[in-house]
Amino acid sequence: MGLFNNNIKSKGSLFARNGLIITALLLFAAATIFPIYFMIISSFGDPVEAGAMSYSLIPAKISFESYKFFFNFSAHSWDWLKNSFIVAACITVSNVFFATLAGYAFAKMKFRGKGILFAILLGSMMIPTQVTQVPLYILIVNIFELQNTYTALIMPSIVTVYNIFLVKQFMSSIPVEIIEAAKIEGCSQPKIFWYIIMPLSKTVMAVLAILTFMAAWNDFFWPFLVTNTMDMQTIQVGLKNFRFANTTYFAPMMAGATISAVPMFILFFSLQKYFLEGVAVGAVKG
Repeated sequence: MGLFNNNIKSKGSLFARNGLIITALLLFAAATIFPIYFMIISSFGDPVEAGAMSYSLIPAKISFESYKFFFNFSAHSWDWLKNSFIVAACITVSNVFFATLAGYAFAKMKFRGKGILFAILLGSMMIPTQVTQVPLYILIVNIFELQNTYTALIMPSIVTVYNIFLVKQFMSSIPVEIIEAAKIEGCSQPKIFWYIIMPLSKTVMAVLAILTFMAAWNDFFWPFLVTNTMDMQTIQVGLKNFRFANTTYFAPMMAGATISAVPMFILFFSLQKYFLEGVAVGAVKG
């Protein structure tokens, strides 16, 4: 069934329908963009306590004092950004690499127990993340004693089942004949993966990179659990230092949040072409 009724002949009805759709889309876009807009304009306010500042949709003046306050507030402000970048980059690279390998194995290779193993992986997706946090914390902190290290921040997210599932579904659509032809020509599995599968999977790998980087960069709970010194905190955990028992430095916090959003914007717009291609391919196949 089509999304729209294309049999409408009346110009008035067409105008009313299109007007309603455009209005709904504009409202949805405004609701999506407004938090980002408010974050940015709030970051240009003076670094005063939250109770003393005035909130306005249009700032009376533009000041960069809150950005200076953010970097002067703690000697570890740059460390928070550095830690976030290292953790998010390592998690992104590892997820793209391992999820692509695992997805290819599940999609195109034959081995004993493949169906059962994949069913177990899918079943693990049904377990809420909150359920695994306590045993994971005990394992990382109490048993391996990795608290306050990059290993503790990176290892639990080195590859996720969702990413494996995403890649497997994409690679299942690659024709088997291409792989069979490569085998006849004498290609080994590593060469097939490197020279044939990976070039054909740029789209899903780009989507994987964007989603994984955003999730790792924005993660707050796990870095908050396994770090207890300011020099090992990530930017999302570091921002909480601007909030005290009785007050909050709102504008500097928004300045830090704006700075922390910049890498995600850069990554998204640099891979936007592949991301949109992935959405379009998924829509057509769906």
